[in-house]
Amino acid sequence: MSEVVLKGEVEKVRHRARRPWMSPLNQRRWQNFKANRRGYWSLWIFLVLFVLSLFAELIANDKPLIASYHGEILFPVVVDYPEEKFGGFLAVTDYRDPVIQEEIEANGWMIWPPIRYSYRTVNNDIPEAAPAKPSWLYDAQTRCSRYVEGVNDPDCTLGNWNWLGTDDQARDVLARVIYGFRISVLFGVILTLASAVIGVSAGAAQGYFGGWTDLIFQRFIEIWSSIPVLYLILIIAAVLPPGFFILLGIMLLFSWVAFVGVVRAEFLRARNFEYVNAARSLGVGNGTIMFRHLLPNAMVATLTFLPFILNGSITTLTSLDFLGFGLPPGSASLGEMLRQGQRNLNAPWLGITGFMTLSIMLSLLIFIGEATRDAFDPRKTFR
Repeated sequence: MSEVVLKGEVEKVRHRARRPWMSPLNQRRWQNFKANRRGYWSLWIFLVLFVLSLFAELIANDKPLIASYHGEILFPVVVDYPEEKFGGFLAVTDYRDPVIQEEIEANGWMIWPPIRYSYRTVNNDIPEAAPAKPSWLYDAQTRCSRYVEGVNDPDCTLGNWNWLGTDDQARDVLARVIYGFRISVLFGVILTLASAVIGVSAGAAQGYFGGWTDLIFQRFIEIWSSIPVLYLILIIAAVLPPGFFILLGIMLLFSWVAFVGVVRAEFLRARNFEYVNAARSLGVGNGTIMFRHLLPNAMVATLTFLPFILNGSITTLTSLDFLGFGLPPGSASLGEMLRQGQRNLNAPWLGITGFMTLSIMLSLLIFIGEATRDAFDPRKTFR
């Protein structure tokens, strides 16, 4: 019996000795972050919107999510079935075609996403010339006037409404906002992380080694930073074919410089600290000292800087799209929507939607950045 008690006591001691998943310092930082209620709730709102946009194909699509045809379960949103499967002859099935819909409904069923439009779907049933205003601004008779059976037509449903209207090519604005939000955030996140890796590595090498390494790097950065970035981006984007990764590569050539100064200053300050000299005297390699001992301290300033760099990346992409040097034509883009709003002043919902979406997204990121700055503020963390 005593052995059982002894084993139980040992297990309790082991359980208490387990290291928590978050250190006391990071716990205080998280509490400081949560204390900024505006930033805390902005983080959750932004994460919810971003996660939802990752599943944009399940929210806004011109293909059914699931369909049953002659007893066979189909997944049109994932698999491109040829039209000959439903008695047609085209290589790609248009599930919005009334003939295809009648054929499937007669021999099975379909489950549509909440919004029956993709970002490139053209709505041929709008009641007036594009750009058409939001569907809820029309009365029932006008809204369903282009359908065969009018108000009683089965296609005149909420899923086929254009809740934020259409653009000048009769494409659903709400669907384009959802896809455009995803592209903007993904572009900004990838660009920010890649820039951080390059900029932090360059700044760490400069600050740690100093001397000629620091001098040569600084002169190169001064020359590189003096290049008019916007004009060079416009020239390169005009020569190369437009594309997501091409634009990302062009932006990455210059965006990494913003991180160098912050990391370099932290490494210059900390490279002669006692724990660094002690590590050198024990024979620890430079790489280990840089990335295991110095980098965690330098990342405090870098993490505080990240939300603002992300903000700038999204703004730059939007600006290039507005000027016509961004993503390929037809892509879901907030900048392209703003440009349409400028060209179609008689359709204020285009400009208002693009402006509100961009403003909300950037405001959330700014609030998150402010909360992150509070979280890593040493005056609040170590009080």
